Amino acid sequence: MNTSSASPASALLDGALPDLASWTAWFRRADIPVLADTADALEAMRANEDEVDANLIGEMVADDPLMSLKILAYAATHRPARRVTDVETVTAAIVVLGISPFFGTFGAQPTVEDRLGPMEGALDGLRSVIRRAHRAARLAFAFAVHRMDLDAAVIHQAALLHDFAEMLLWCHAPTLALRVRAAMQADPALRSSAAQRALLNIDLAELQQALMKAWALPDLLGRISDERQTRHPSVQSVALAIRLARHSADGWENPAIPDDIADIARLLNLSKDAALEFVHKVED
Repeated sequence: MNTSSASPASALLDGALPDLASWTAWFRRADIPVLADTADALEAMRANEDEVDANLIGEMVADDPLMSLKILAYAATHRPARRVTDVETVTAAIVVLGISPFFGTFGAQPTVEDRLGPMEGALDGLRSVIRRAHRAARLAFAFAVHRMDLDAAVIHQAALLHDFAEMLLWCHAPTLALRVRAAMQADPALRSSAAQRALLNIDLAELQQALMKAWALPDLLGRISDERQTRHPSVQSVALAIRLARHSADGWENPAIPDDIADIARLLNLSKDAALEFVHKVED
């Protein structure tokens, strides 16, 4: 995975690759563009490197799931041999790298705005996924804090990155991402996994798990993101936040929302009315 625009940007994919292994290999080689605001902020910090610390960079990056992914993947695959524990947050990764080596590694960043701007609908599609990720991360963090979960920061990050494979699809194969979205809009009953398999030859959830292993992302992040472990409260915090963020993306009239609120109420040990009030306060 490239870390700066010094390397040639990947060509956009117009056609589906044949299988999971092909998709995984392609994304491993591809550079990851970031939000323009992140790229600009990074350059401003670079100019004042002596006044910057890991917390300041981490807070800035926290709004950008693509840059967060880029840093975590680099830190995991370049971990010193003497370090035996995972780096579980972006801020911790920057601490391990060091400020000067961080800026040396992450040069001027390519941006999604430059990459997708010429293609109608592509940038809006990516932004909609990122907005949903921000909402889910806020909700998941609030659930974790309410439950006094010591892994609240990792839970926030897990929710923010939960759909990173979909974000990468928009970045590198926007034509295909638009086709998947169009298929689902044409048939509201069509499951996303079915649309993805039909048009991409893969399920994005499987691609995400494969990339997490390939990039050696933190085990805790992987476990929290694995919705198959439905009984674990940390997993529930992320899964329910993602569900609610999806179902309420276009308003609060979705018929699935009452079930989401009921499950959130059980997780937080609240009444349904109190749980609904809780999530609305988080949204405010």
